[in-house]
Amino acid sequence: MDLTARTAEQIGEALRRTRKARGWTQSDISARTNLRVATISSLENGDAGTKLATVLAIMAALGLEFRLVERGGSLEIEDIF
Repeated sequence: MDLTARTAEQIGEALRRTRKARGWTQSDISARTNLRVATISSLENGDAGTKLATVLAIMAALGLEFRLVERGGSLEIEDIF
């Protein structure tokens, strides 16, 4: 599965979709990561203040990894924020 995410909201949505595709609840992720359900919920809702280590822990629990690639299209950084 390849998902593209350029914003905190898109990362959260991608993690939510992956979790649901596996049939897991936020409690299942919590049990695998020792993170609070509230933390997982916050990330899935696009909280840009979530620590990178938290994102990586959830991604690991879901069997996901980061891949950095050149951005497609003509979108400028100012268009994101």
